[in-house]
Amino acid sequence: MITKENILAIAKKTILSESEAITKLIDFLDENFYEAVQRIYETKGRLIVTGIGKSAIIAQKMVATFNSTGTPSMFLHASEAIHGDLGMIQNEDIIICISKSGNSPEIKALVPLLKRFGNTLIGMTGNITSFLAKGSDYVLNTTVETEACPINLAPTNSTTAQLVMGDALAVCLMEMRDFKPEDFAVYHPGGALGKKLLLRVKDMIEHSLKPTVSPDTSVKKVIFEISEKRLGVTAVVENDKIVGIITDGDIRRMLNDRDTIADLTAKDIMSKNPKLVSPETMAVDALNILEDFSITQLIVADQGEYKGVLHLHDILKEGIV
Repeated sequence: MITKENILAIAKKTILSESEAITKLIDFLDENFYEAVQRIYETKGRLIVTGIGKSAIIAQKMVATFNSTGTPSMFLHASEAIHGDLGMIQNEDIIICISKSGNSPEIKALVPLLKRFGNTLIGMTGNITSFLAKGSDYVLNTTVETEACPINLAPTNSTTAQLVMGDALAVCLMEMRDFKPEDFAVYHPGGALGKKLLLRVKDMIEHSLKPTVSPDTSVKKVIFEISEKRLGVTAVVENDKIVGIITDGDIRRMLNDRDTIADLTAKDIMSKNPKLVSPETMAVDALNILEDFSITQLIVADQGEYKGVLHLHDILKEGIV
């Protein structure tokens, strides 16, 4: 009978087995790895990554990582390559061929064809005496002693090792290219990640209302202004300069403390030196300010000119949290 304890023990054993397998990859990093990185970095062509079976799936993930981090890459399925897809390979392209055994029929058929084109071939394999290893210009050793699979057949440790070796290549290339967050943003313009990297405050206040009162405005009119603009806040502006801020929280605290408001004006209840952000501020940075000071609104100003109000809800609606 399989119990909860058995299941958790199996899961822990699997994770431990895979973690040990990838730790041993450190010992396999040698001149081959260095030269492979150099060749990829220096090429004017693309990086073609190919494989068969589970290795093909790893190859696709590697291509996705390379493309998003500045190394133009394409996936080539090993079995389709010999049926016409070899035509995608150009003269200066570098090829990574992934195979655990390095001896599968598809790989044995593909390697001589790849070599015929004269491209640099990088073999990623768990068998350094294999057909693939012997036919490659550089060999990335991803040998694992066993699979995490209880019958030692399903690719588990081996595919994880391939994935990690691919990540090591990608990260080295990122460092060599001095790849920055703004570069990453260019390749990730969509979705939550893209918005975190690209969205600025000005993009969210284009149609923002600008609740405004003067220091001498009566509190009654201040309340009307906050209610009408529905942003829970108003800026206090004097001589075109932002001198304070009044939030709906300030209004509630004032009403709790006083029996009458007839004699009060905006300057009596405003908070001086409000937190300001410029329109060019990244949305994610504005969010950090809101969180750091436990507030929900920020006044937006461009060189002192009042531009609008950024509300926490504006950021939440963009889905970057």
